[in-house]
This record gives sequence, C-alpha cells and structure tokens, in this order.
Amino acid sequence: MQKFALPALLAGLILLTACGSDKKNAEDTPPTEPAAASEQKAAPVTPEEPTSQPQASATPREQAPAGRLPDDVRPTAYRLDLTLDPRQDTFHGQVNIDIELDKASDHIWIHGNNINVSDINAVVHAINENAPANAEGENVVPAEYKQVLDSGVVRVDFGEEIPAGKITLRIQYSAPFDKNLAGLFKVEEKGDAYALAKSESIQARRFLPGFDEPGLKATYDISLTVPEGYEAISNEPETARNDAGNGMQKVTFAQSPPMPTYLLSLAVGPFDVVERPAIPANQYRKEPLPLRGFARKGRGKDLKYVLDITPEMLRVFEEQIRRPYPFRKLDIIAAPQWPSGATELSAAITYREQRVLVEGDEPAPGQRLALLGIHAHEIAHMWFGNLVTPPWWDDLWLKEGFATWGTPVALTIMEPDGGHDLNAAARAISAMKLDSLASTRAIREPITDNNNIRNAYDAITYLKSLGVIHMVDEYFGADVFRPALGRYVEKFADGVADSPDFYRVIGDETDSPQLTETFRTFVEQKGVPLLTLTVDCNTEGNAQVHITQERYKPLGSPITDAGQQWSIPFCMRGSSGVAQCEFLTDSKQTLALSGGACPKWVMPNANGSGYYRFNMDEKQWEQLLGAFNSLNATERLSLIDSAFAAFEAGQLTPATLFEVVRLSATSDKRQVVEAPLAYLSKYSDHYVDRNHADSWHAFLRKLYSEKVKELSGKDDAESKLLNSRLLGFLALEAKDKEVRKQLQEKAERFTGFGVARDPKALDSDLYESALTVAIQDSDKSFLEHLIQVRKQIDDPLFENASANAMGRVTDPSQLHIIHDLALSDDLGPREAFGLVMNSMGSSKVQALNWLWLQENLAAIVEKIPGQWRRNTPRFSTKFCDPQELREVKILFADHHEIIPGFERALAQTEESIQLCIALKDKGTEMVDSLR
Repeated sequence: MQKFALPALLAGLILLTACGSDKKNAEDTPPTEPAAASEQKAAPVTPEEPTSQPQASATPREQAPAGRLPDDVRPTAYRLDLTLDPRQDTFHGQVNIDIELDKASDHIWIHGNNINVSDINAVVHAINENAPANAEGENVVPAEYKQVLDSGVVRVDFGEEIPAGKITLRIQYSAPFDKNLAGLFKVEEKGDAYALAKSESIQARRFLPGFDEPGLKATYDISLTVPEGYEAISNEPETARNDAGNGMQKVTFAQSPPMPTYLLSLAVGPFDVVERPAIPANQYRKEPLPLRGFARKGRGKDLKYVLDITPEMLRVFEEQIRRPYPFRKLDIIAAPQWPSGATELSAAITYREQRVLVEGDEPAPGQRLALLGIHAHEIAHMWFGNLVTPPWWDDLWLKEGFATWGTPVALTIMEPDGGHDLNAAARAISAMKLDSLASTRAIREPITDNNNIRNAYDAITYLKSLGVIHMVDEYFGADVFRPALGRYVEKFADGVADSPDFYRVIGDETDSPQLTETFRTFVEQKGVPLLTLTVDCNTEGNAQVHITQERYKPLGSPITDAGQQWSIPFCMRGSSGVAQCEFLTDSKQTLALSGGACPKWVMPNANGSGYYRFNMDEKQWEQLLGAFNSLNATERLSLIDSAFAAFEAGQLTPATLFEVVRLSATSDKRQVVEAPLAYLSKYSDHYVDRNHADSWHAFLRKLYSEKVKELSGKDDAESKLLNSRLLGFLALEAKDKEVRKQLQEKAERFTGFGVARDPKALDSDLYESALTVAIQDSDKSFLEHLIQVRKQIDDPLFENASANAMGRVTDPSQLHIIHDLALSDDLGPREAFGLVMNSMGSSKVQALNWLWLQENLAAIVEKIPGQWRRNTPRFSTKFCDPQELREVKILFADHHEIIPGFERALAQTEESIQLCIALKDKGTEMVDSLR
C-alpha cells in the first residue's frame, strides 16, 4: 500500500474520506477481535437477519416496514424547538415536518422510539374541503401516533384520506434522556451534567419523530431552550440567544442545508469553549471558516493539540478534493462520554474525549497516531458521507470505506515519513480474518431490518473496503481512478448515491469495464480470494506460473466450493525485480514469466497492494523467505498474513511459519514486527498447556527481547511505540519476569501505591499492560487502591485502560469486586463493556467469569451501550471447547429478546470457536515442535 503518497494527489480528484474504527477506524464497533460462526451447512453460512415483530396494536391491514419506509412519502424540512436541561431526567418540545406525499393516503409511516407524543396533527396544504380550518385558516387534520415496532417504526393515522401533495406534520412530545449513550443521552462528570445526541445510525428517532433514514435529506431550523450560561451546539452557527425566563435561554441556529437525521448534532452543557482564529480562505473556499473546540468544564486547555493540527488537515483535504469544506463552521467536540470513537456530525464532529484530549504539549506516540487517524477520518466525512450520502445502509461502504481510504492519503501528504501507508496496509490485511469466515458478510449486502443495521459497521465495511479501493487505485493508477472518483462526488454533491450510481459514473469516466468489474466482484461477494501459484520451469527459457483462484477457508470451516470467482488485479514480482501484472478472471490461468528465465523466487503480491492471500509449495516458500530482506514492507506484511493463513488451513509446516515469525521480528518497520503478535497471542491462549509453557514462553522472549534492547534509547515515535507494545507482549504473553517487574513498579509509582504518586512514571501507551501486571502481581490491595485512584485521576485514557486491566484479574477471591464494579454507577457503559470482555480472556478464572456472566446477562446488557448490545455474544470469543460452544448457543438463544440484531455476532462467535477447536491438533503440533 505504498502509493498512498502520490505526487500531485490529483488533477481532478474531488474526493477522499473517513467508529468506529476504530471510526472511526471501525471505532463504531466495540474493541473486539473479529469473531466467528458454527453452522455446519453445505453452503457458506449467512445468518438470517432478525425480523422485528409488530406489537399487538399494529393494524392487520398493512405490515409495518421492518426496514426502509415506503418511498412515496418524503420530508423536505424540519422545524425543531426543544427544551434541553441536562439537570433534568426528560426533555420536551415540538417539531413541524414539511412532507411531500406522492399519493393520497389515510396514514403514513415514520420513526420514533420511546417518545411520548401529547399532540399530533397535520396541516394539509392541498385543497381539502372536508378538513376543518383553524384560526389561521389552515386545514388541520387530527392524527394518531402509535409505535408498532420495538425498532422505532411508527404509524401515523389521520382518520381520513389526505390527498397527494404537501402537508406539515406537527408533533408535541417529550422523552427521557437515555442513560446508555444512545439517542439524546445525559452524562454527569465531576458534578456537572451534559446532554448530547448520538444520532448515527438510527438513534435520532429516540429524540426526534421523523424519517430516520440516510437518504431522506431535509433542511433543519433548530431552537434549543437551555439553562442560562450553558453552551448549546448544533450543526449550524448560533444566530440568536434570548432570555426565556426561569433561568433559561432560547438559542436559535441558522437553517441547515439538506442533511439526513443521522448527522444531526445537539449538545448542551457547561462546556469550556476554545475559540480559534478562523481558518483563512483559499482558492476553493472563499470565506474564512470559524473553528472552535468544546470540552467539559476544566478540560478546554487539552484541546490544544487537536485544534492546532486542524487547519493544516482541512487545507490538505480541500486541496486534494478540490472542493471547499461544505459547511459554515467547524466545531470539535470532546464528549464526556460517547459510544463510538467519533461521529461525523455535520460541522460538529463529536469525539469520545479520550480520543482527542491531550494533557501537555505532545501525546504519547500511540495516542498521537490514533488521534491523527480518527481526526482525518472524520474531517474527510464532511465530503464523503455528509456531502454525498448513501440512500440506505447497505451502501455504507461508500462513506466509511472511502473515508478510511482517504485518511492515509491525507496523512501521508502531511507526514510523508509517518508510516501511514504501512498502517493502512496492516489494517486492510486485518480485515481478512473476519472475511475468512463462512459467516462474514459482503461489503454490500441487503439490509432489510432495522435491527441489523449496526452489523454493517464492521471490519468488512471499513477495512476490506480500504483494501479493495487501494488495490484498484494502485493497479489502474491514480491518474485514472481518482479523477473519475472526483467527478462522481461532484455529480452527486448535496444528494444521495448508491453503488450502481458509483459503478456507472466510474465506468463511464474511466472507460474501463475491468475496473468496475473489480469493484463489483469484491464489493458484492464475501470472502478472501486465495491464489495458489505453481512455478513451472520445465521448459527452458519459457518459465510459467500456473495460478488458481478459490475462496480461502481455514481448517474446520463450513465454507464449501461455490465456484466463486473474482476479477483480480494481480501483480507479482520475481528475483529479476520486475513486476508483472495480469487481470485474473478465470479459476485457472497461466502467466508466462518475463524474460522466460526461471526465477529464484516469486513474490505473488507485488507491493502488497492486492486484497487476496497466496500459497505455494514448501520449496517456493523457502525460496521467498530467503529473499525476505529484498521485499518492501507492504510485501512483507502480505507474506506474513498469507503464511499464517496457509498454516491455519493446514498447508504450511510449523518450521516454515516459525521462520516467518523470526524474520518479521528482525524488521526495521514497526508494523512488520507487530504483524504476528495477535496470532501468537491466540496460540498462547489455546494451544500451550502446562507441559509446553516454559519452552513456548522462552521462544517468545528470545524473539522479542533482542528487539526491545535494540529499541532502548531510541527517541523517534515509531521506536517508542513499538517498544511499548513489545513490553506489553513480553509481560503478558511471554511471561517475562523482568519486564513484568519493571511494569509493575511503573504502575505502582504512577498510582501512588505504597509510594508518593509520580504522574510521569507511566505514559498512556503502557497504561493497560502495566496496570494489568500490577493487578496480577502486586499485593491484593492494589485492586481496591486502583478503584479509588480512578476517582481521583481525571484522565479518560486512564479510566478506559484501568477498566480493561481490572477485567484481567486472575485471583478468584477478587472476582466479586470487579463483578460488582461492572454493574455499578462507578463505571461508564463503555468501560463496563471492556471490563467484561477482558474478564473472559484469562484461562485461570474464565469459567468463574462465564458463570457470573450467564447469571447476570440481563443486567450486563442493561449496563453496556445500547448500540453494542447486539455484540454480547462476542464476550465468549475466547472459548475453544465443544462444551463451551454448546453453552454459548443456549445462553444467547434464551436471551434473544434483549439483544436484537445479535444473530450475526453469535454466528461469527460460534464459528470462531469451531475454528479454534479444529486447529487444536495443528496448534499443539506447532508448540510441541519447540521442545
């Protein structure tokens, strides 16, 4: 992926772009490893979507729409007037919605979830002699509001037929503030209350009756009545603030351009406000752009770093996209609590505060890298997703995929030597783990139920899309693909576009059927292509490579050969150093090697830019590994992934795999050194018994201790970040006593356990690993001490890391402490999720934690963020036993009512357990070979 940095990023590019996310960097999804599914079927498993059942009150005349609303009713404008006081438990107000009806009807479908409607009627703008006129001469029709699906689908009945044309729906309502970070929620921090709206993806319906779909764009006129002196934030600039009596003020905002509900921003509280000089106008944007930052009281100073980098980042995007930033202001909001890493609310980008608040002048290397990535991602969304919006969630990749791809493009321009291209390559490769499952999904897959929307926010949408887009960009060239992409964005600016729209414009602009066919086959098919290469040197001077393509499947996979084929832009490189490219469209193809001479080695993924895995016979692997130092960093990443994939498919020997790991550990690139770590951690968890532990841990220590010594004293950011990650790995996976003691002492000094507290003893990149070691190795009282210290240290990164660390308690006598904490008000919803997830990882107490989880699942579900509840089956991802698999199936089947949309997470978790079981013999053989 090394062409993320391309010289004139682009004559004609009109667009790039970016919870999750880790948004997000897939940040909108909880921090779990891709999990898996179990049904042994003749065909690949695709879990059925859940079906929302209407309540008994639903009319038998028409089934409530579980997914998209009928397309013959559209909103054009909202006028919203709410009273928001975060010190209260509820909010109230009214909304008037201008609506176009294509045909006469006595009812319409809208959205609203847990909203109490006190009055609703419609003003009919078309002539209707039967409608009574009010004092203003309006034709008013009384209406009835009834929520009929738990997902928030509402039927509005008028009692008579309303003619086609225009109406205004007027609704007075109230609702409770949510307490689990969904919809319009309230949080309390340091004695102050804040209210914030998390609208994406279908959370706006919790605070706004209306049309909660991405393609239904409308304008907004918003007024908020708030406590006097409180800040009020929305998508547009504030235009007036007037006294409203009783210690309240009414804040009015300018009218917004057309936008979908999921981008709606509402935030109220005693925020610190940091005003920055306006970002100067440029050749694309003719007016200066107001820039502000918001953080909870006392933390405004910690917005300095993110605000400092914003003008340069925005400039890069405007220059590369060749379109102005599309809104009238830019607010950066550090939310005290937020369910995802960030959300691209138009002109009011909102972050979980730990992602953007920085104490001091410079964040730790890992924190800085994460901050740059998520901030670039969200700014990019202002064009891709906000300016051009997908009409429905099955085309989520058109905003999230292109935003994720655009992030390293921009960051590489800002920091050419920052390694952002390698980070992107590693992230794209990581999607292949999830994409290897039978229960995975295609990038574009029909979504017919509201409860299944959040399942699209996964590594497939974010990271597989990143890999596929980069593969096309690399193969066809930036000068071909990017101007076409720019014209696509220009064509649909301020509107909506789906995948067929994208294919059509890209195809017309490039006049390349192969390019559009590549997108179609990778976007609309699930799975990872596996290319198996055989080098044929039998004919002198006429060497060939025979290539077969099929879907990759690991040992134990229920995937069967369904004859899948992709249009694959394929490039290989041999010992001659010359790359050779071909389009692969058949299940078997033969490629004559340039020059005809038999190569000493072949690298089947030149520049590492192809979204596929490869395999060869053992001799070819040995020859390629002999040339490891001749490969560039992205090729090495591709090689490492393909080697582990071949091993897990039963097609590579442990000896060859160990050589891959050994070579990676000697690399001078952080991403290459780190590439095997997740696999090695998995093998440590499941395939290392007591008899093999010493030899396994010694092997890991030998691999990475030398690298840590080599990094000692180096002061560059990449070296410091790699050093922190390797120290954590050596302490937790290799059981290195010396490193554990070092981290324990750092954690004790940092928290003031038995010594005077030293805030500089530990940087944020080591928080979690050091605190975990201290919890496991220090005096038992350290856990109670840490719980108290969490209340005293105002550091969101520390709060999150300490919750994760506490989940890794290994002393059975202390489990009741963390179990009580997880369900208490002392822990936020996100932190509770992290604690529970980590509690299921330690084999020493896993069974006891699982028993507690089974007995308390309902309370745990109630505690964690609402949009994550579908992911509760992933708590059991670390299991690797048939009996545990049976228990998982029973538990989540019995509780399906409280975790709507759980089916895919359960299927993927079950499959991951099955695959772990299937690999046991191979894994045991690998570990045993070290003795």
